[in-house]
Amino acid sequence: MRIAVIGGGPGGLYFAYLWKKRHPDAEIDLFEQNAAGATWGFGVVFSEQALEFLRADDPETVGAIAPQMESWQNITLNLRGESVEIDGVGFSAIGRLALLTILQQRVRSVGITPRFDTVVESTGQLKGYDLIVAADGLNSMVRRGFEAAFGASVSHSTNKFAWYGTTKPFATLSQTFVATDRGHFNAHHYRYARDMSTFLVECDAATWAAYGFADKSIEQSQAICEQVFAATLDGHKLISNKSVWRNFPWIWNERWSQGNMVLIGDALHSAHFSIGSGTRLAIEDAIALTKALEAEPAIPAALARYEAERKPIVKKLVAAARTSADWYENFPAHMQLGLMDFAYSYITRSGRIDDARLRAMSPAFMARYEAAKGNAREGKS
Repeated sequence: MRIAVIGGGPGGLYFAYLWKKRHPDAEIDLFEQNAAGATWGFGVVFSEQALEFLRADDPETVGAIAPQMESWQNITLNLRGESVEIDGVGFSAIGRLALLTILQQRVRSVGITPRFDTVVESTGQLKGYDLIVAADGLNSMVRRGFEAAFGASVSHSTNKFAWYGTTKPFATLSQTFVATDRGHFNAHHYRYARDMSTFLVECDAATWAAYGFADKSIEQSQAICEQVFAATLDGHKLISNKSVWRNFPWIWNERWSQGNMVLIGDALHSAHFSIGSGTRLAIEDAIALTKALEAEPAIPAALARYEAERKPIVKKLVAAARTSADWYENFPAHMQLGLMDFAYSYITRSGRIDDARLRAMSPAFMARYEAAKGNAREGKS
């Protein structure tokens, strides 16, 4: 089989590697418009299981990635100069470029030479391929070219965010909420290497307008964010990498394939950064597509199987991501709560965690929360 993979992100790289490893006679061309060492953003985060979903089938790749990951077991929330830790919510992170470099090495190890700095402007350039895998991200050329056929929809959250890095390493995945005289900010920050952290700054539309960010340069915006989060950064600077203000894009496609073209990763669906699952979803898409292609000899049947088996799983996670994002769309209002009520509202925001699960997962936090609620009740009696 002759396959074209468009996009050299985690999903595209992993599919190319996995298929070629299992099918050495396959001809795979991987096209990436950027250079091998280029990437947007800083670290990527995985939930507690991290790469456990890969370990059984691909221990070699897990063995290459795991030593470069930073891990922790708590989330720290900072509000009005106070902090609370929520225990038992494990995450791991790795630099996005480090992850891409490892996956590029895996691709080369099975005999594929990625074509970097190569722009595919239309699917018309890809005649003669049996399968076209569109792993070309949020602005997918393939999806945009066949929007009606895919049943594509694109919408945006109202909050603004800018993705920075910093040399301050944070002990845990942390959220810092700050109120200023002109509005409200939130920073999502976590270390992804011993000496580097992601520092994603978010604000609501009213705050963004009040600060006049529309008329500010990247450098001016960065300076304002450094000032707002000066206490959190503790003398460290923010680092920019195309750190412009954006609205989070919600991507969804009712149909996952068209002819011999199939979508995976961000080209197919997006999940809000607050649940830390985008990269994992892309890699799992690659695995699901591989298994479907192996299960069905005919490509149309394989692509139908991929959608039928994978779609319900993705839909459930995307629904949770939307609920989580809704909480962030209203975070200035949540900031009016007391610290423990705020933390409880935060950790239960997606609707997937109830009190029973929280007691089992985060016993120390729940003991503190329930004690605070009990004290509040006694104070009122």
